[in-house]
Amino acid sequence: MSSYEQVRDASPARSEHRKMSFNPAGSKLMPQELKEESIGAFEVSKAKRILQVLIAVIYCLFSAGVVFGYAALKPVLVKEGVYRELCNVRVEVIEVDGGGLRTCYEQEIRLNLMFTTAAVVTNVCALPVGTVLDRYGPEISGIIGSVLLAIGSLLMAFASEAPFDAYIPGYVFLALGGPFVFISSFQLSNTFPQNSGFILALLTGAFDSSSAVFLFYRLIYSASDNTFSPQKFFLLYLIVPVFILIVQIFIMPRYSYKTVGEIIAQAETADDSPHLNNGEDDIRRRQERHDRRESAVDEMTSLLGKGGNKQEEQEEKRKQTSGVWGAQHGRSAYQQIKTPWFVLIALFTVIQMTRINYFVATVRTQYEYLLHSDRQAEMVNHVFDVALPVGGILSIPFIGLILDNTSTPFCLGLLVIIATLIGILGLLPYLWAAYANITLFVLYRPLYYTAVSDYAAKVFGFHTFGKVYGLVICLAGLLNFSQSALDTATHKAFHRDPLPVNIFLLVLALLVGVVLVGFVWRKSQTMHREQLEEEAEEADDVVMPGANI
Repeated sequence: MSSYEQVRDASPARSEHRKMSFNPAGSKLMPQELKEESIGAFEVSKAKRILQVLIAVIYCLFSAGVVFGYAALKPVLVKEGVYRELCNVRVEVIEVDGGGLRTCYEQEIRLNLMFTTAAVVTNVCALPVGTVLDRYGPEISGIIGSVLLAIGSLLMAFASEAPFDAYIPGYVFLALGGPFVFISSFQLSNTFPQNSGFILALLTGAFDSSSAVFLFYRLIYSASDNTFSPQKFFLLYLIVPVFILIVQIFIMPRYSYKTVGEIIAQAETADDSPHLNNGEDDIRRRQERHDRRESAVDEMTSLLGKGGNKQEEQEEKRKQTSGVWGAQHGRSAYQQIKTPWFVLIALFTVIQMTRINYFVATVRTQYEYLLHSDRQAEMVNHVFDVALPVGGILSIPFIGLILDNTSTPFCLGLLVIIATLIGILGLLPYLWAAYANITLFVLYRPLYYTAVSDYAAKVFGFHTFGKVYGLVICLAGLLNFSQSALDTATHKAFHRDPLPVNIFLLVLALLVGVVLVGFVWRKSQTMHREQLEEEAEEADDVVMPGANI
């Protein structure tokens, strides 16, 4: 167990083994009783832990990121006449081949505002979700998520009959429920520590694939000759939050599973009672601590199997490969956010997230203009609806290989290159370019999100992860409201031509990306040189045989 006892100095370049926290206020605010109630995975049967992971994957598949399937839901809303009353001129609503409907400017803006608001809320709520999860545990977080999903479903079901605009708040509640359900599932990676990466990959894949929920609904809607209305669908969708509520109460863990480090730390510090002068009592306490430590060793062996040491060696190798691991470790969140490490990744994230969400919301209208064909634009939209969830699944193994075996500067450079290629393909008025653009986009999206969180963990550390990463996503979410301004400029100033906006975002992302990659690469070289110098200074002097002293 010596491999689990290693504790690094709390310097900017070193860190202890820590538990990832999603609480922006830090884990110190977690109630003591909640810390004590956390359980080790060895206390729960293997069968139940497997069942818990499978259930989490299932409900994340149907709820975690369902709002990002908006591109598939939007045509249904248009056919149902949602916001059509905003079109003042009747001729603006034109029937096109394939049974689709062209929207007017006012209707298009209001429909896109649904998705923009939901995307913003999804990102901004990462801060309160983390606080609730760290303070009250995954059960309460999951129950809150199920209630929010139920409210959203009811609002969407009866929006057409409501005396107010219930579509936007309904979609927002769906967006709020997803993170409560999804983030509270992360702790399940501790059920089988030796397979924690695989479990997180399953949950992430379920999140990306949940956008297919609206795709299947749109297919059923079309197959039913438009009789399976949104009201019927969202009333049926209530099965999902009810299922989540039931399993949270009866099957899922009430408190988060302990990490490996927490179990070891508990074994080391379990006896905090004052020392007495009685020698026998002192011997007894030492024996008890020894027994507890041996018990922890057995528990870790049962959880990690024989590959525990090998896993830590691989983890240490990944840290060395990163090139910037520990760059800001040991510093406060306030100190970290004042550095270029934070400012540049925040700017890059704001721009890229705006580009991603803008494309998701406007993919069909963009290609209606670029291809000058409503039928081809509809085909592109349908391919995109299918490719978005599939791409999230197919990219999982490649993302792990890239992040674990390449340096952070290389990963960031790859993001910039792919984003630039996507931007260039999005400017070309050809069908092949549209399909190539979609293919790259659906593979890039999960890579981008994972790479940013990986950067935050490696550079800033887990101790401030909830604050720093949460702030990055929160800022990106708030500034995503600029998407409405981009929509307005596209329709009004540029007469539905998406090229000016796309060129602006492409150039801006490229400039910020180049600066970010250059800064991180230069710092990685500096850190590597400093590490070599430190190792040289600490090396013992070796006297050559026969040398005179």
